Amino acid sequence: MEKSKAAEEKQIIERLLAGDDELFQQIFNQYHNSMQAVAYAIAGPVIADEVVQEAWVSAIRALPKFEGRSSLKSWLIRIVANEAKTRRRKENRSVSLEGIQDTWSTDPRFTENSHWQNPSSQWHGDTPEELLSAQELKNCIEKNMELLPENQLSALRLRETGGLSMEELCNILEVSSSNVRVLLHRARDRMLRVIDHFQVTGEC
Repeated sequence: MEKSKAAEEKQIIERLLAGDDELFQQIFNQYHNSMQAVAYAIAGPVIADEVVQEAWVSAIRALPKFEGRSSLKSWLIRIVANEAKTRRRKENRSVSLEGIQDTWSTDPRFTENSHWQNPSSQWHGDTPEELLSAQELKNCIEKNMELLPENQLSALRLRETGGLSMEELCNILEVSSSNVRVLLHRARDRMLRVIDHFQVTGEC
């Protein structure tokens, strides 16, 4: 972290410790959505709000120990990620990464950053019937996303909705960048097959 940024955040911490409620509200507003996205991605929608609330409580308690080794945002994200993982483990939903193969780099459908090269030609419909089926397709995608292995689902949600960098994503999931790309590849490949099947058959 840059010295100027570190000095700025040191002042923020000092003001927060001094009980600056207005500043705390600003910090809350600035980082809450990112924390919510991480909680949602790891722990799921049912307990995401509770996870974030508990993470804020933990952060407030740990604030005097904040040493500035990382940015305030990274520190908060780490707290909410740890809280979400703890809750997930309690619900027996942890998933092993054993057996992951690094196949993403050789799949021509994806760029080296694990994005689609070209969307399926069947994704876009022009007829009223196809437009009316959009909600059914959305429901189908959401249903099948919940069937993904936990780490694939977490990686996909974090990458698509969390607004996090690849480095932050690796730190949260505690895997290498190549494994993150594998998780994203597998999740997106599954969603592609779901969409194609729906567009061809009209069934989820």
